[in-house]
Amino acid sequence: MGNTGPAELLAIWEAGLAHHGPGRALLLHRAARPESAADELLSLPVGEREADLYALRRALFGERMQIRAECGACGEAMEFDLDARDLGVRPRKRDGPLRVAEGEWTVEFRLPTVADLDAAAHAVAGADGRAVAGAGAHAASGAGGAGDGLLSEDVGVGGPVAADGDEAAEAFMAAEGGDAAVASTAAARARRALLARCLVSVHRAGQPVPADRLPVAELPEPVQRKLAEAAERADPAADVTLNVACPACGEATRAELDIASYLWAELDHWARDLLLDVHLLATAYGWSEPQILALSPLRRRYYLELCADG
Repeated sequence: MGNTGPAELLAIWEAGLAHHGPGRALLLHRAARPESAADELLSLPVGEREADLYALRRALFGERMQIRAECGACGEAMEFDLDARDLGVRPRKRDGPLRVAEGEWTVEFRLPTVADLDAAAHAVAGADGRAVAGAGAHAASGAGGAGDGLLSEDVGVGGPVAADGDEAAEAFMAAEGGDAAVASTAAARARRALLARCLVSVHRAGQPVPADRLPVAELPEPVQRKLAEAAERADPAADVTLNVACPACGEATRAELDIASYLWAELDHWARDLLLDVHLLATAYGWSEPQILALSPLRRRYYLELCADG
């Protein structure tokens, strides 16, 4: 993952303040794959990016991910831990497109890339004049504590886990018959916009249908559902959906875990804490920022304790 020391991470955080979800996700992905150009990163399957971000998260903040969610039935606050090692399965390498047959329809399509995801989300947002609404009605939030990775800092965050362009992928790849993703008009449009970009060939009753002129809405719902299921099997990390049983009422709540938003929230909290440390130590000792960042977290904390004792 290249050189991702404190100074480099602060530079990523500073650059990310001028962006929103997709831009921040790209900055984080470049930190995970510094040898790759932006165009290459955008051409990767969505699950490949998610796997890279989970690996970056483990390296920076450890394996334990603390999740907070609100019960959709009774509003109870729920907290639980996840192991980041269990997430971020990379998609299998494929030589050709995926193929789905349902009734008189046969459809070939490729897995959505990060660029497809962003373009579909922007297309729907432009049509609506607002951001795409996610299929999940209940947002989760994360609170992470740094483990034994590169940054041995205490981190606590709370931010949205399903957000921005990833909601378009959620609407396409996590859709199941009759659930809220299919029923929601905005989510359905997001799914169709993403699918339209990924169609390779379409045949109806053995006759070819020009994929670039086919309104995706003409595909029967069972065909669209099979496409979503095939994409989810081929690229499971592209959508991590948690089904959380409420300890108070027993009802299950679905929450979509967006690793890019989760990791950005952790980085934002860490960066602000670190800048406060720099301010305190620079004031007390007259050291420069590079000198303070060169200290190990343990030595920096020790000097802070000395300042407090004095």
